[in-house]
Amino acid sequence: MKRELNFDHKHPILYLIATPIGNMKELSPRAIEIIKAMDYIVAEDTRVSGKLLAHHQIKKPFISCHEHNETVAAKEVVRLLKDGKQVAYMSDAGMPCISDPGYILVKECILNDINISPVSGPNAALDALIASGLDTAHFYFHGFLSAKTSVRKEELRHLYLKSETLIFYEAPHRILKTLKDMLEILGKRKAVIAREVTKLHEEFIRGNLEELVKLEQATLKGEMVIIVEGHNNEQEKFMEPKDIISLVQNLENMGMSTKDAIKKASDLLNLPKRDVYNLYHRAN
Repeated sequence: MKRELNFDHKHPILYLIATPIGNMKELSPRAIEIIKAMDYIVAEDTRVSGKLLAHHQIKKPFISCHEHNETVAAKEVVRLLKDGKQVAYMSDAGMPCISDPGYILVKECILNDINISPVSGPNAALDALIASGLDTAHFYFHGFLSAKTSVRKEELRHLYLKSETLIFYEAPHRILKTLKDMLEILGKRKAVIAREVTKLHEEFIRGNLEELVKLEQATLKGEMVIIVEGHNNEQEKFMEPKDIISLVQNLENMGMSTKDAIKKASDLLNLPKRDVYNLYHRAN
């Protein structure tokens, strides 16, 4: 066990600074104060961070740290911190380490007795969630699904029974494919697309997955968060036979035996197990 008081001046500190996801004014006064006090800024993309600092009339030397060089960069950052330099890390937009680089850097610092201090700020997932109108009491952040269709569907199958609100990030060129896979696996659940959050063209698109798949690809540009309601038994009440069969198959794909999948489906649907059994085996 290890207890770390961050501001007792006994250990060097790496600051993790959350940066604006759209509106540059979202950089907090505390973040600006810390940036000004740093000797170096470690950045996912020095060009992006350079523009942000220039907007706030700050000039600092940068160290590049992205997914392709993070292991090497982390060792350089540790060396600087141990030499007494003040260093902070920021990703391009939002919270470091959340679907962004930073984890390897943080882990390397902790291994080298360097403290970690977060500087609060914007996060696209939470911003989208609180404005979605879907349940915020319990939620599950998944981030980006796989770009490969078969893997993406398998990920969604494993999320099928989660009762928490589901949060995903997605890129414009994959958004409709992902929505179609969600409809196939998760069914006609309520969902919200939060597009370009805090930017000029911020938009929330509310409906269900069956409606969202009908959107025009050309209208879905920029950074997007998809919020999907969690599983509940009410969603299963009016399922068609093909959907019941699909549910059993999804449960099988999650690792259940056919027998257990049929029993689980009958429990979820409040249907006699024999009816689900007969329906499934007639189709197979």
